[in-house]
Amino acid sequence: MGLLNIFTGRTSVKPPAARERLFALTTAYITLETSYEIVSAGAAGIAVQALATADFTAMLKDTEEVVTATAGDLSAKVETRDDDYGFRWVIVRTDKIEDLVVAINGVSSSVEAAGYGERLLCAVFSFKDATGAPINFIYNYKRGSWYPFVPAPGDKQRNTERELQLKAQIGGELPIEPELERWFPLWGVPF
Repeated sequence: MGLLNIFTGRTSVKPPAARERLFALTTAYITLETSYEIVSAGAAGIAVQALATADFTAMLKDTEEVVTATAGDLSAKVETRDDDYGFRWVIVRTDKIEDLVVAINGVSSSVEAAGYGERLLCAVFSFKDATGAPINFIYNYKRGSWYPFVPAPGDKQRNTERELQLKAQIGGELPIEPELERWFPLWGVPF
């Protein structure tokens, strides 16, 4: 690690794996919707581990402006928020799943191009089933894989049975994380 990397908070970590796997959601969505009555809730977000540097802050501001301009073409709305755990979220809202994926990819590409790819945590796409119950599909940038996260009623409860059912239903179309212990719950996603 060089002196410049120490000052800027950048490291030479392996870049996020298989970014193109993010786009697998657009084709898997057809199966989710037609076979399992799971539809997009119209929101997605990407979590970035924030740094308290002027360069990082400027990069996020520029990223938000670019995605906002692009989102205008996609009829989407973009906002940023911080969560209770210190992560910065870029949140996109639109009815089209393809536009959500393109916008989230735009954010991750911008963050990576600025040299902060190791700061990308995950992308979360919000869905709901036929009963209106929430389902999230989480894309882990470091692993290049997806996993379902289904919150259950109660304080920080999850429906692991439903998550495993979703894995079996959609695992042939999405690159699902094979190690279940890496299916981390994300509480307090700000959308």
